[in-house]
Amino acid sequence: MNDVTKSALAAAVSSLSTVSLASVLDQSIDCFKVLTLDGKIQYMNNNGLCAMEIDDFSAVEGTFWADLMPEPARQSLVDSYPAAATGRTVQFRAFIPTAKGTPRWWDISVSPVTDDAGRIAGFLSVSRDVTVNHQSREALKIAAAEMKHRLKNTYQMIISLIMMTARGNTNHEKFAKQMADRFGALSRAQFLFADTDEPCDLDKLIPALVTPMGNGAGQVSFGALPAIPMQPAQADAIALVVGELAVNSAKHGAFAHGGDVHVSAAADESDGLTIVWRERCGVPIEQHSRDGGQGLKLMDQIMRARDGSMVMDWGDHGLVATLAIRLTV
Repeated sequence: MNDVTKSALAAAVSSLSTVSLASVLDQSIDCFKVLTLDGKIQYMNNNGLCAMEIDDFSAVEGTFWADLMPEPARQSLVDSYPAAATGRTVQFRAFIPTAKGTPRWWDISVSPVTDDAGRIAGFLSVSRDVTVNHQSREALKIAAAEMKHRLKNTYQMIISLIMMTARGNTNHEKFAKQMADRFGALSRAQFLFADTDEPCDLDKLIPALVTPMGNGAGQVSFGALPAIPMQPAQADAIALVVGELAVNSAKHGAFAHGGDVHVSAAADESDGLTIVWRERCGVPIEQHSRDGGQGLKLMDQIMRARDGSMVMDWGDHGLVATLAIRLTV
């Protein structure tokens, strides 16, 4: 850092030191509140007053912040105090209308405030208006629900057409029943992780992905599959990779040659999850199937993007794929 830069930095620091903390907070678009240990409002910045449509701070000074909230936001705030008193920062999203009744959604954090001796003297609560973001997410949910409904109807229509076309022919009816079962399973797998906000349990996800790809000549079995809630991003990664393994098996591997596929999973104490895909074919695996091509590169990229890994071990009569990923909460 040269002398000119140092001088400019010193001048900036000197200038800022004359600005009060309240003046700085008033520049923020967020709503800052300083609360007593029992949750009474001691301070609120000016932009916070505007955001909450409070005309006069004296109208809320000394009142309980929780009393200005509807349920369940009130309970979320009250529950945050004991946790914040231990030194943590608690965050939650809540619906809280303004003082004039305007509906708004907020991202709220509650942090401890300490005195000079390091004792917790109160709390700092910061509220950010996320109404537009929340409304956009709700619109996407509605669109996804509509798409889900249409897709479900499409699956059902395909199943009905298959069954109707095969009616009256014993051989065709058997085949149609198998295809209808697969479409039904694919439908269930699709809806397991259609909601991007909810975790998906591993013991439901894996069978829903693998079972539809089996056929009359192949067998599918499952070992231990713990009922672990998978977060959406991880569930999507696992679904893509396991789905790709199932498709490849249906084209080149055990499902295509009357073999069998066995899938198991295990979690360790350090929040690691290992999924083992093991298949055995009725015929030797051809070299081009071992190479994997673009599909193998895609699976590897997907796992790496989620801080995971994939190991492919090719034997003469089948593949053993080991997927490892770190669980997050």
